[in-house]
Amino acid sequence: MDAENLYYFEKAPVAKAVAHFAVPMMLGTSMNVIYSILNAYFLGTLHNTAMLTALALTLPLFAIIMALGNLIGMGSGTFISRLLGEKRYDDVKHVSSFAFYSSLVLGLILMAVGLPLIELIVHGLGATPDSFGFTKDYVTVMLIGSPFVVLFFTLENIVRSEGAAMTSMIGMILSVVVNIILDALVIFVFHWDVIGVASATVISNLVASIYYAFHMGYKSQFLTVSVKWFKATKDILGNVFKIGVPVFIMSIFLGAMSLIFNHFLVEYGDSAVAAYGISSRLLQFPEFILMGLCEGVVPLIAFSFTADKLRMKNTIGFTIKAIVGLAVVFGIVVYLISDHLIGLFTNDPQLIEMGSYILHVTFLSLFITGMTTLFTGVFQATAQGTAAFIMSIIQGITLIPVLYIANQMNGFHGVVWSLVIADAAAFLVGAVMLYVLRNKLQPELESLVQ
Repeated sequence: MDAENLYYFEKAPVAKAVAHFAVPMMLGTSMNVIYSILNAYFLGTLHNTAMLTALALTLPLFAIIMALGNLIGMGSGTFISRLLGEKRYDDVKHVSSFAFYSSLVLGLILMAVGLPLIELIVHGLGATPDSFGFTKDYVTVMLIGSPFVVLFFTLENIVRSEGAAMTSMIGMILSVVVNIILDALVIFVFHWDVIGVASATVISNLVASIYYAFHMGYKSQFLTVSVKWFKATKDILGNVFKIGVPVFIMSIFLGAMSLIFNHFLVEYGDSAVAAYGISSRLLQFPEFILMGLCEGVVPLIAFSFTADKLRMKNTIGFTIKAIVGLAVVFGIVVYLISDHLIGLFTNDPQLIEMGSYILHVTFLSLFITGMTTLFTGVFQATAQGTAAFIMSIIQGITLIPVLYIANQMNGFHGVVWSLVIADAAAFLVGAVMLYVLRNKLQPELESLVQ
């Protein structure tokens, strides 16, 4: 951690510090949304529905690989930020080395377990006879490359935890740019279709991982990839998994929720599923912007938790104001031009009407989802493992009964509104737990003010 990063951690005005940490993360997550659209676009130029189906069916597998990376990355990253606040620099080296090698091991385990079960996995993902071969090709490549994909998500968190927000952003953008270039090559030049697209994803993550590893090994003062610093003590394992496991569970729950929600929508025809698919893709952009904001400030909150709790409080307060402002701006845009936004994807009047309705309803919870993401980040940063775990499961646990009841009572409209209701329930639970945490820290905050 250089003097500039230390300045933003300790002395910069809160607004300036939040911008330093959050803006690069917001830009990086935005690039990921663009990449996901372009990835489907390149494959779509082949005009083969079975290939696009394979790409969609493998999303749960990618979500699991990403979740494994965040299991180690988020757990280690928040621990590193707290250690930096306590100036325990040798421990930072131990944790960063542990994160590097343990993420590689997790990826190798996934590959070793998954490849012999490839046929079962492809059937489990729901592949049809037409898409089975393409899905198997994609899954095979992703499993072989899973150590590098897990490593990428781990190292992005580790680098950001040190305060190197620009380095984190450059790595994310590097991954996206390399992926897009390779997609164009494998589709238009080498004609490798699904295998090419999957290989491009793995290679782009490997390139970004090498970039992050170079930073940790040669540029960072405290982070390291040297095996001589590797240590898996009870303290390291406890602090990493206390936060990492809830993050992993949350990722799995989100994937399961998506499958369950689609199951209910299927009852109302292909138009309902397609309309939700379009609106949710549009919703991804502001959601990822808010996610980037909330995840970006986690290292700052974690550092301040051990170094300056008053600064932590001010950081959280400013972030809440930023969430409100962004949610209002995005909401106004959506309510003014929602029909035109849906019209970018289809010219079917019924689809535009349904998509616009879903967009209006789901955008109501944009502020709520932003706040729940912040709550989760605060609990991760302050090592509140139980609260982080509750936040990881509350939305999924709430959505399932709400979906069933709302569907029985109000059909299609009930299914759509169930998302808002589940988000609101998660928000209320998170707000209560944050209030409890605030009261726990209040005596210390009052002494600091005095």
